[in-house]
Amino acid sequence: MELFNLRPADGSKHSNNFRKGRGHGSGNGKTAGKGHKGQKARSGAKRPGFEGGQMPLYRRIPKRGFTNRNSKEIVGINIERLERFEEGSTVSVETLIEAGIVKNPKDGVKILGRGELTKKLNVQANAFSESAKAKIESLGGTAEVV
Repeated sequence: MELFNLRPADGSKHSNNFRKGRGHGSGNGKTAGKGHKGQKARSGAKRPGFEGGQMPLYRRIPKRGFTNRNSKEIVGINIERLERFEEGSTVSVETLIEAGIVKNPKDGVKILGRGELTKKLNVQANAFSESAKAKIESLGGTAEVV
């Protein structure tokens, strides 16, 4: 038995296009799975989040600030982390992931200028700080925005 072999027991699930309320022979006639009377048996039952007239949780919690839906989450990498690459190699986002420096690049990778670099590298990233770009180019490398 493997995880991919697991499936529900035969007869325990109905298809999504199951027709409720179509007679006793269907096994779901008369009350159509809604039981007898009560609010949940009626049409127009309460909406999700309704708490019986009590102030709902989503309105009790204070709302603060603003979230910009267009903002990007950029991962910052300092230039000292690039020291592990060999002289003259090309450093891209993919090679940073393979080396374990970046786990999840999210919306992009920015190279920052903290630390020292002693090797000539061709670096390809989404953004560079001015100091990082200057350090890379002073050693004869290139800082290419992808």
